[in-house]
Amino acid sequence: MPLTVIATLRARKGLEQSLFDALKALLPPTRAEAGCVIYDMHRSIEEPGTFKFFEIWESRTHWDAHMQTAHLTAFAARQAELAESWELFVGEKVEAP
Repeated sequence: MPLTVIATLRARKGLEQSLFDALKALLPPTRAEAGCVIYDMHRSIEEPGTFKFFEIWESRTHWDAHMQTAHLTAFAARQAELAESWELFVGEKVEAP
């Protein structure tokens, strides 16, 4: 079953551009990963420094593998420095009957 992930990150004050650059760099390698269906990044117009990722993965196994990639673990090592908060929703799409 496909997995939906929605991640929200908020930059530390003064590090908005640095977080934006670090997150944007995740797009090409992640989109090339096996099992990645959608990996879209959005920047808030109303809340500068707030970013959301909308992701769809073929399976939980594919997303788990994504979480272990070199590019994501490298970002995770800098996440506390760049982001004041990080929220994650992991779920599945509900279809109408």
